[in-house]
Amino acid sequence: MSSTTEKVIVMVDDEKAYVELLAARLAENLDRRVVAFTRPLDALAALPSLAVGVVVTDYSMPQLNGFEFAGQVSRLLPGVPCILITGHAIELADAGEQPALRTMLQKPFGWRELAEEIVHWWPGPDAIAIRPAS
Repeated sequence: MSSTTEKVIVMVDDEKAYVELLAARLAENLDRRVVAFTRPLDALAALPSLAVGVVVTDYSMPQLNGFEFAGQVSRLLPGVPCILITGHAIELADAGEQPALRTMLQKPFGWRELAEEIVHWWPGPDAIAIRPAS
């Protein structure tokens, strides 16, 4: 598969240092490009120009919460799975009918736990795997 069509991981979290650190760890260990955003509306504007494999979104953000963001992802990119991350006491069932939302991770979690969920929900034949520890 050429690099122009290789799917990317999209991460959206308004905590800049957090999303940058997590994105770097995922990119190192999953061998996929991770495109990180701190503003959900910027992410939505960029999604149509990206080959998106999985979206990871925080729940509590300005502009849109994670449920609202996942709803927009469903409309823009039907079938692309979303993983919700949150430090809040919410349940995935609280989202209502959100076909993109596949699972939720409660903060704090390690990068490996998130990587395992990304691998699990990765769509299509171009499977990805976590690099073995060296």
